[in-house]
Amino acid sequence: MKLQDIYGTSLSLLTDFYQLTMAYGYWKQGMAEQESVFHLYFRKNPFKGGYTVAAGLAYAIDYLEQLRFQEEDLAYLAELKGSRQQPLFEKAFLDYLRDLRFTCSVDAVPEGTVVFPNEPLVRVRGPLLQAQLIETPLLTIINFQTLVATKAARIADAVKGDQLIEFGMRRAQGIDGALAATRAAYIGGVGATSNVLAGKLFDIPVRGTHAHSWVQAFATEEQAFRAYGETFPHDSVFLVDTFNTLEGVKKAIATARELQPLGFKLSGIRLDSGDLTYLSQQARKLLDEAGFSDTNIVASNDLNEHIITSLKQEGAKVNVWGVGTQLVTAYDQPALGGVYKLAALRRSNGDWSYKIKLSEQLIKTSTPGLLQVRRFHDAHGYLADMIYNEAEPLPEKLVIVDPTDSTRRKHIATNTPFTDLLVPVFVKGALQYDRPDLKAIKARVQEELRHLHESIRRYLNPHSYPAGLEESLHQYKLDLILKLKAEGNNVQQAG
Repeated sequence: MKLQDIYGTSLSLLTDFYQLTMAYGYWKQGMAEQESVFHLYFRKNPFKGGYTVAAGLAYAIDYLEQLRFQEEDLAYLAELKGSRQQPLFEKAFLDYLRDLRFTCSVDAVPEGTVVFPNEPLVRVRGPLLQAQLIETPLLTIINFQTLVATKAARIADAVKGDQLIEFGMRRAQGIDGALAATRAAYIGGVGATSNVLAGKLFDIPVRGTHAHSWVQAFATEEQAFRAYGETFPHDSVFLVDTFNTLEGVKKAIATARELQPLGFKLSGIRLDSGDLTYLSQQARKLLDEAGFSDTNIVASNDLNEHIITSLKQEGAKVNVWGVGTQLVTAYDQPALGGVYKLAALRRSNGDWSYKIKLSEQLIKTSTPGLLQVRRFHDAHGYLADMIYNEAEPLPEKLVIVDPTDSTRRKHIATNTPFTDLLVPVFVKGALQYDRPDLKAIKARVQEELRHLHESIRRYLNPHSYPAGLEESLHQYKLDLILKLKAEGNNVQQAG
């Protein structure tokens, strides 16, 4: 299912206004076709974690493939006026946009890859105007889905092989938040969703029970269970906490026994409130004693990775987890904080002019160059990631420098196996990437996590994975920072 199939409308105006004003300025200044390089990356792992799961690339590909300014888009732009009530954009510029076709080259980290701060998830190379225009949509697509996929991976790690269902549609941030969140949650490790439209669009298994209102709609709890069991004789999960949880469990058992001669099987009971450890233990005891040892115990009620871990440590007898609000809203971090920065411009003589954005905060200073990420590994897993400039030769001896603490360095032994993470997606506007299906992306996440040491995957105070700049790139960046600060500039060309 492609992005345009979901929305059925042009998305060329899905951008910040300043992207269009800058595009107009580049066109006016004769810079629209100047070759540029931008990188999309984030500065900190979300949730105070040790890793991040890249997601959203398929949406980004769909957007870029269909990047066209339709007549209704141009008509809207033609109506925009400046402070003197004159048209903001001249007709010749709108004609330029009408004929615009995406011709950039894009390299990206495949969805489901484990990534770390400051590593480019996407690299865009091509005409400056085009590369600038796509900043906002790329960020809104990749920031959100990466955030939710990471949250889902953490929760999936916490359930330790139990079934995990996403129940968050009603608490999601609107329709798009619900659909994109479900897709990303499935990538991160969720096995099914309550979101029916997402199930249809993305071929994700759908699951559900019933609400308290079902029980309230009948004269008694027993009648409600019986009616539901008769309706779904092989797929009934009874919500037992409408009135008294353990009495509800007993009534569920009685109903199951009553309907057994008709071929009924009680698939599960759901606990949605109260002391989930105690109630699940007591429910398990009642079910086992009644001969329903294969009946699942489903738990919901504002769960997250920390609560699930605690419940498991306390001995809760839950084996199916329904996680909603805290997953689809990526609680307690509302945004990834990804950024998109210019890193190089091609001079008229063909040489690259490297660009850097300075800041009083070191973490917010960008890295110049045509960046690639090289991941070193051995038979035991991932060893380190090195960000390097593809346009410059690498030294024989490789050293990785932490970009936020230059005293932290990792030496890479000669002939250490490696993989470069950014792969070709578009080459001069032509799609080259063979998109995997969602199940393959989900499997990739699990394989990636197996290559990380468990200390990096823990929730509290995770170990820091070695990821940083190749030493000569670090030194070039440092020299450039010192030079520009001495000159009093904030953004400047070099190289």
